[in-house]
Amino acid sequence: MKPLSTQNIESELSYAYLHAVAAHAGVGCKVGSRHDDNAGIDAELTGWGPFENGGYLQEVNISVQLKATIKPPSVSAKGLGYSFAGIEQYNNLRTDTVATPRILVVLFLPPEPERWLEHRNDALTLRNCAYWVSLRGAPASDNHSSQTIYFPENQFFDTNGLKNLMARLSRLDIPLYTQANA
Repeated sequence: MKPLSTQNIESELSYAYLHAVAAHAGVGCKVGSRHDDNAGIDAELTGWGPFENGGYLQEVNISVQLKATIKPPSVSAKGLGYSFAGIEQYNNLRTDTVATPRILVVLFLPPEPERWLEHRNDALTLRNCAYWVSLRGAPASDNHSSQTIYFPENQFFDTNGLKNLMARLSRLDIPLYTQANA
């Protein structure tokens, strides 16, 4: 058997990050099936109310596509730039004709693999952090292979960010890409 490729290790760390944040937020996390993956969905998150500043719904779901990269994001007035490969997946994430909202979560890892994960007797540290963005309502791409996506610099995929997102969804407030990058 061959060891995991570097890209597969990055991917597995993004799943570990997602599971850790979801568990800490009290949110269920289910890895998608092969069929979900074909639709650009890597996982589904389920949150249960009551939600802080919540609304009508007591159970909400969101579909997640995960990415991990060692390439640092570009920084501009639009936010943190990430080159998203795969226009078909981009289109799946930007559609507004699905009942379950979708987000993209990107984990930005340090360039040096030895810094990705550190284990000590008092801590397990997975380095750098992830950001999330909804591409719902994003414009069609003129490109054929990739599209630059911008994440608001304060839109961390962390415990508080996930809880706030679930509360928004409970109010039927589905985030749009234009809202995030207006």
